[in-house]
Amino acid sequence: MRLTRTLQSAAAVAALLAISACGSSDSGGSSASPGGNGFNPPDLKAQTELGKSEGQVNLVNWAGYVEDGSNDPKVDWVSDFQKQTGCKVNSKVAASSDEMVKLMKTGEYDAVSASGDASLRLIASGDAAPVNTDLVPNYKNVFDDLKLQPWNSIKGTAYGIPHGRGANLLMYNTKKVKPAPTSWSAVFDDAASYKGHVTAYDSPIYIADAALYLKNTKPELKITDPYALDQKQFDAAVDVLKKQNVNVGEYWSDYLKEISAFKSGDSVVGTTWQVIANIAESEGAKIKAFLPDEGATGWSDTWMLSAKAKHPNCAYKWMDWIISPKANAQVAEYFGEAPANSEACAETSEKGFCDTYHAGEAEYWKKVAFWRTPIEQCLDGRTDVKCVPYAKWVQAWTEIKG
Repeated sequence: MRLTRTLQSAAAVAALLAISACGSSDSGGSSASPGGNGFNPPDLKAQTELGKSEGQVNLVNWAGYVEDGSNDPKVDWVSDFQKQTGCKVNSKVAASSDEMVKLMKTGEYDAVSASGDASLRLIASGDAAPVNTDLVPNYKNVFDDLKLQPWNSIKGTAYGIPHGRGANLLMYNTKKVKPAPTSWSAVFDDAASYKGHVTAYDSPIYIADAALYLKNTKPELKITDPYALDQKQFDAAVDVLKKQNVNVGEYWSDYLKEISAFKSGDSVVGTTWQVIANIAESEGAKIKAFLPDEGATGWSDTWMLSAKAKHPNCAYKWMDWIISPKANAQVAEYFGEAPANSEACAETSEKGFCDTYHAGEAEYWKKVAFWRTPIEQCLDGRTDVKCVPYAKWVQAWTEIKG
């Protein structure tokens, strides 16, 4: 089962605003994309070789990513790692991406399982170091479309090791929502049909969901990237969500609450994750979840190495272990996401798990806009305008919810 991933609105505003400063270019830059000249993080070098294990590793992670059997005796991929490497694992569960960024700035942690709405912040501020993938043997079997992506690399340099991914799907009650929806219009333009029973993900990053919808329905706005919104585009997305708000019965971040709401009928349509749909259906809810015509947003998590890591060798060993076929299969099944290692699919206990989560379906993932941190330097490459940074997304989310 997947444990909760909450992205709380209380942002570390100073850190967020620092991204813009770190991302600026004295020359103005010809490209504002993370891989272009408009984004210039501190010049840090990747480790060239592994040294002796330091005896421990301190991790910041999502709940369910570092399991040692203490939560469930049957769920443990940490103990064997400790036995084989001599690296004792110290785990700190973070409740939000903002908390992860804050904890990594302390220098007390060696690695973090960052989502795309945190990774760019860590790179820009110099808190994440480049990673030498040659020192991670299992990296060779990571799906190609997870390698050197905008949320985990800069100009062809890897800043982390892909862990797993998932899409934000549209779920609906098959008895109460008819005809069956095919578009996100069910929760936006048509939301009034289900007034009080619409549910939405409780996070500022949800603004990107509205932007993705507008990208497809309002071409005159010329949105090409839901995380790169100029003021006009941003205002349009916020307006969509303010109109949606009067029809929302609940904003959710706890998966248990969403399952309960769909079982009781309090919610009949809204954003979900595949694992939530699986559990809700197994518990009797009459639901269906799918990837709408417009595509969807989603997450791709990356293990990132602290630039101040006191135990970098053990951190490298951990990054290789967690994406090894067996361990990556275990965490993917427990957490409820597609594994990063292509060989993990042969290790899952549930037959067909990777089919359900579309693990190796490159065409499926092309329809998913993975979370990234919005910055003033437009991530779509525009240089003639400034885009709205994440700190403003946080402020707008408070206004949207009233």
